[in-house]
Amino acid sequence: MKKVILAIVALLGFTVSGFAQTEAKKAVQKSQTVAKEVKKDVKAAEAKAAEAKVREEKAKKEEEAKVVLKKDGTPDKRYKNNKNVVLKKDGTPDKRYKNK
Repeated sequence: MKKVILAIVALLGFTVSGFAQTEAKKAVQKSQTVAKEVKKDVKAAEAKAAEAKVREEKAKKEEEAKVVLKKDGTPDKRYKNNKNVVLKKDGTPDKRYKNK
């Protein structure tokens, strides 16, 4: 009885290992087609990233251009993009000036 059970277990083990090896070969073939698709996706992603950088640069330029000046030519501190923190010589913020 032990020999019969051992033979069945061995037979199942060889069968399972045989299936596992054939699937690995199929996976290699699929990975080659996937690799081609990935290359196409990478090129598309690089193009999108380049477009995004261009948009960010344009946005930064527009923000810099939105500096509102007073009649005397100094920046108007009522606007958020014109508020700068006043720093001391050692680089710490100067607490004498109120930041809103």
